Amino acid sequence: MRLGLIGTGRIGTMHARTLLNVDGVTELRITDALPERASRLAEDLRAEGWAADAADTEDDLYSGGVDAVVITAATHAHAALIHGALDREVPVFCEKPVALDVPGTRGVVEHDEAVRTPLQIGFQRRYDAGYRAARDAIRSGRLGWLHTLRAVTGDQGPPPAEYIATSGGLFRDCSIHDFDVLRWITGREVVSVCARGANRGAAFFAEGDDVDTGAALLEFDDGLLATVTATRYNGAGHDVRLEVCGSQDAMFVGNDDRAPLPSAEEGVTWPSAEPYRTFLERFRSAYVAELTEFVEVAAGRSPNPCTAAEALEALYVAEACDLSRRTGRPVTIEEVRA
Repeated sequence: MRLGLIGTGRIGTMHARTLLNVDGVTELRITDALPERASRLAEDLRAEGWAADAADTEDDLYSGGVDAVVITAATHAHAALIHGALDREVPVFCEKPVALDVPGTRGVVEHDEAVRTPLQIGFQRRYDAGYRAARDAIRSGRLGWLHTLRAVTGDQGPPPAEYIATSGGLFRDCSIHDFDVLRWITGREVVSVCARGANRGAAFFAEGDDVDTGAALLEFDDGLLATVTATRYNGAGHDVRLEVCGSQDAMFVGNDDRAPLPSAEEGVTWPSAEPYRTFLERFRSAYVAELTEFVEVAAGRSPNPCTAAEALEALYVAEACDLSRRTGRPVTIEEVRA
């Protein structure tokens, strides 16, 4: 299978090597908004013994012939690039988000539903072993009925200032992973939210109409409550965890020896390993599993595990949280869906 890759930032560069290690992938064609970056990556891959070449433009990439395409370009370009792949009937994987706003995402969903070409959206936490184990435990009933979910996402350090203007904000860019995975593990829908945000770090967050720390209380359609917190300044390390608390038992995702959880208790030496520093470290195995399945989806051997319509549902929650933190009031999902 000959794959295309659009976007050669840090996650695109990582995905390039991951894809070339997937069984059945024979070649990678690469393009980027900066053609020289695509050329450098292709040269590096060839030097490592891989079959890779660079295309100057999106049209050049497709005219050379690809069986599927992976989009890891800048967020603001996602929707147009997805439409381009669907127009050409090329199976496509795109990192979240589908688009920066609801109308743009709805447009992609409508296009996706009108064609038979697979479109898989990248929410890699669905492929993390811990989240999968929690989902299995919930669905089996082993935990009893759920009463509380507590989700945490903390970056060790902030992104570059220029990233904020196109990120969509903390809830859409960061917490949306939690919103998606909470829906996925529970099989329930969020009905209302109450969210707050704060700026305690660099001024560029507030200047970009964003926050560097946020907290949201979610209510699901069965009465289940979840808290979702996020920050760009978790100095101890990159922290992504989920506490799943039920009437009979509990389960804790991400509670391994690299979790950045230094104890305040005397004599406790756990965790002893080097903490995660980035999401690329924390979810390396999940990314590999996700892209491996996309190759199966593109080949027609596996159903699509994460559609654009599911990504839209997570975006509704993020939109509601951002509206709530701006207005200081609870917001229902129906309000942002309308």
